[in-house]
Formats: sequence, structure tokens, C-alpha cells
Amino acid sequence: MDSVISEYQKWKEQGDQLRAKAKHAMEVRFRELLSEAIAIAQDYQSDFGQSLKPPPSVTAFRYRTAAKVKPKKVVRSRIPEAKPDPPPLKPDDPKVLALKKRLAQARKKLDAAKSAGQPLKNHEDKIYELEDDLRLALQAG
Repeated sequence: MDSVISEYQKWKEQGDQLRAKAKHAMEVRFRELLSEAIAIAQDYQSDFGQSLKPPPSVTAFRYRTAAKVKPKKVVRSRIPEAKPDPPPLKPDDPKVLALKKRLAQARKKLDAAKSAGQPLKNHEDKIYELEDDLRLALQAG
């Protein structure tokens, strides 16, 4: 009787080990197949512009393709071409005058907001940006 029980325990232990190995092998195979399916779906999307639909029986597969990848531009030369400097801007240049006009309008809006008791942060930020743009435009010239 003891031999039957010990044989049964050995058989059960071997079954548990075999079950664990089979579980691991199935998980690995499942991941391999999913990776292959994803690669095929990506190829299909890039070649034909449509996405593959899984069969109706598959309801839990939720893979979505990544955003469209833009093709990389071909670099013709490793040495960058020298770009000519933009012409210097003078204080009476139309771009500088336009920046000054926008800055004056932004300051008026800030004063109006102060007198109305409204939040000032956005107005102050806009003035800072315009002053910075104006300073950079004049420094380039």
C-alpha cells in the first residue's frame, strides 16, 4: 500500500513539473506568434495603407499601430551647406515695427486687465515674449 501511495506522489510531482514546463512553453510560443502577427500587421499597414482586422472570434486583441512614421530624409552630404545670414534688421524695418505695435497693444491689454481686476499672468507672459522677440530681432541686425 505504501508503494502505491509513493508511486502516486511521484507521478503527481512529475505531472506538476511537466505542467509547469508546458505552461512556460505555451507562453513563449504565444508571445512569438503575437510578435509575428504585429510585424505582419505593420507591414500590411505600411504597404497597403489599411489595418488588418482580426477574425470575429478574437475580441481581446487590442493592438493599435503607432502613429504614422514619416520617412527619414536622405542626407546627401555630411558637410552642412553654409546658409547666408539673414539681412540685418533696422529699427525702422517693417518686422520690427510690427513687433513694436503688437507690444504696445499687449501693454494696453495689460493695463485694461489691471484696472478691471482680472488675472495678469497671461498678459505679462505675452509682453515678455514680444519683448524677447523684439530684442532678438534687433540683435540679429
